Amino acid sequence: MNNTPRTLNRILIGILGLKLLAIGLLLVVLAAVPAAASWWQQWSAGVWSGMSQLLQRTNIPGRQESWLWAVLALLLAVVIALMVAWVAQQGKGRAGLILAEDDAEGVPGNVRIGGGVAEQALRAALAERQDLAGATVATYEVRGEPALKIRLQPRQGVAPHLLAADVSALVEALDAVVGKRIPVLIHIGTGARSRFSRAERVR
Repeated sequence: MNNTPRTLNRILIGILGLKLLAIGLLLVVLAAVPAAASWWQQWSAGVWSGMSQLLQRTNIPGRQESWLWAVLALLLAVVIALMVAWVAQQGKGRAGLILAEDDAEGVPGNVRIGGGVAEQALRAALAERQDLAGATVATYEVRGEPALKIRLQPRQGVAPHLLAADVSALVEALDAVVGKRIPVLIHIGTGARSRFSRAERVR
């Protein structure tokens, strides 16, 4: 329900996984095949010699250092900036308000109810249930509208449809208090303490 770029994340993780796999296979081949190790030594020696010559040809006038190090430092700074921007994109979509409407009684002002109110009320009600191993409630913004995501971890043997019905009743009571019907995603998941197939219910 948030704006985390999941597709981009999967692509980046896939590329990283392929690189690590290739490095692992190369290390195995170099350790197990003498001919490959010999080739690697010759190839790496040639590459190192070429790099040394390149660094010598790109010296800063009057100094022994190469200006390529400055370029490399700049590229690393760009990579770090991109990584920070990527991390900042994770988990977006959280909302602070569950209700924000103008007063319809003709009195100047508006009504605002924080998402923490709904979250704490539902968490308190769910904490009393003995059939739950865990429960989390969060407020998200979906297409410009606030919505709730309720993640439940029932204990083994609990009927998920009955649990979803009970939680739906709690949400309906919350709607009556707030005065607005709030979209809700009820996620019933598995974990170390619950072992049955996942079920999701959107109201």
